[in-house]
Amino acid sequence: MPDPEAGYSAREESYSDRLLDALPIAAAVVELHADGHFDVVSPNDHFRDLDLQTTGTQHFAELTTLLKMFASGDVPTAQFTWRGGGDVAGRDYDVTAARLPRGEKDLDLVVLSLLDRTNQVRTERNLRREMVSDALTGLPNRSGFEDAVDKMLKRPAMQKQEFAILAIDLARFSRINEAIGPLAGDELLITVARRLQSNLRAGDFLARTGGDEFSIFAKVANGRVDVREIARRVRGCFDNPCRLSELQISIDCAIGCAIQRNGDVDVDNVMRHAQIAMKRAKQTDRTEIYEPQVGTVTKDRFSLETQLREAIENDELTLAFQPLVELKTGRVAGFEALARWDHKDGAIAPVDFIPIAEDSGLIVPLGRWAIETAAKTLAEWDRKLGHEIPVYVGVNVSAIQLARDDVAEVVRRALASSGIAGDRLMLELTESAIIGDPDRAMAVLAELKSLKARVAMDDFGTGYSNLAYLQRLPIDVLKIDQSFVSGLTDDQDQAAILRTIQGLADSLDMETTAEGIECKEIARALSLLGCTYGQGFYYSKPISADKAFTYWKLSSSN
Repeated sequence: MPDPEAGYSAREESYSDRLLDALPIAAAVVELHADGHFDVVSPNDHFRDLDLQTTGTQHFAELTTLLKMFASGDVPTAQFTWRGGGDVAGRDYDVTAARLPRGEKDLDLVVLSLLDRTNQVRTERNLRREMVSDALTGLPNRSGFEDAVDKMLKRPAMQKQEFAILAIDLARFSRINEAIGPLAGDELLITVARRLQSNLRAGDFLARTGGDEFSIFAKVANGRVDVREIARRVRGCFDNPCRLSELQISIDCAIGCAIQRNGDVDVDNVMRHAQIAMKRAKQTDRTEIYEPQVGTVTKDRFSLETQLREAIENDELTLAFQPLVELKTGRVAGFEALARWDHKDGAIAPVDFIPIAEDSGLIVPLGRWAIETAAKTLAEWDRKLGHEIPVYVGVNVSAIQLARDDVAEVVRRALASSGIAGDRLMLELTESAIIGDPDRAMAVLAELKSLKARVAMDDFGTGYSNLAYLQRLPIDVLKIDQSFVSGLTDDQDQAAILRTIQGLADSLDMETTAEGIECKEIARALSLLGCTYGQGFYYSKPISADKAFTYWKLSSSN
């Protein structure tokens, strides 16, 4: 190891020495010997203050090697980084070396300057640690997890090794968090993290990759067998309730997994596959392992979502209208408006695109379009007839649209732009939309009633109706699901159910509409039971706006 004092020249301080002393950083002239070591010839005060004798031989050997490589080349200057003093007490420097003319002994002379950037390096290191760590649990976050997996997969021992990523989503956490408060929710997450960490196998590692989502990297030798064992251990973490102060909270999870053989691996892609499996696990309530065909379906679904978005923006959807017939008179009282999508590759059924619209949030613009188009259609019929046509149009309102959109304002604008009266629009909401958040539903329905709009509860009897709320809500019509209608003439139990529903509607001063009528006998039986309106293929399938107008004219002339 060099002695900073050993090579100091005894000559008087020269002009160049004074220049080195004027520098605000550590600098010195060093002599490089043929065997690779160097002697400090002329250090400035900042260089002396570094006390390089405490840095250790190994670290000086690194600096010597760097200087020797520089001296063996022909570039006049070079810059490199060097850490002196080890991992704990060491300091980080930006080193600049500039070649000087050879000295009296024909040795290589180099001006060496060292810029201490230890604080900056520590700050960057801490910031990097914060960027890849979850502040609450201390676990890696998603970025840190992906970095750690990348590093693990680059190890020689992991070549061609099979591994798995498990995505774990805590069930009911958002509701638990709302009930017990965010601080207790954070404590619950910490508890879960500790339990999961304590059940990892050697070599596996855990991360918190979302608000209530954790991920595990695991090496697997036996594929699905190992994965299911890991999942069993994870589920075992939740066998006992989590104790928070005086509370004991039971929690469960959904687990999805993707298995991959190391090679040309995109970690983000493997994580996405695990999350696809995890979403499926929420539905099946069992551990799900990603299957490629499921990914293809998901990809197709996202493609369809993109096309649906474009179809809504470009006004490529249409409304079909199914007649609503007054059962006692046979008069057409109205129509139910149903969205239709005539895709370039063929018509896409509502059962396929409506769930996509609800999952993606496109149900909001889709619902607005349906209300506005229905109102415009009524106004167009009025214009054709020369006066107001005595029918109303029912439009379905999704539970998601009711929760996210200002439905009353949408109706208000539609009425204003079309010029029709509010009682010619009927908003059809499902039981889940109304009963799921009755306070909000009551507020929205009150606004709709102030606009004179009518309200129907769709698919009545298929959900979990709260009769107390049903009594308080301003509902005009109960729509009886076709599952109670189809076997009416053959099934006494169905007839009894329909009499009960009809009796309930009568007591609440509501009308009823029976869906799915397919024959004259069922229509007659419903009329005898007191049902107000009916719709179904017996009368007509959903038809275009022009055909619906013609249908009304023909029926009204009979």
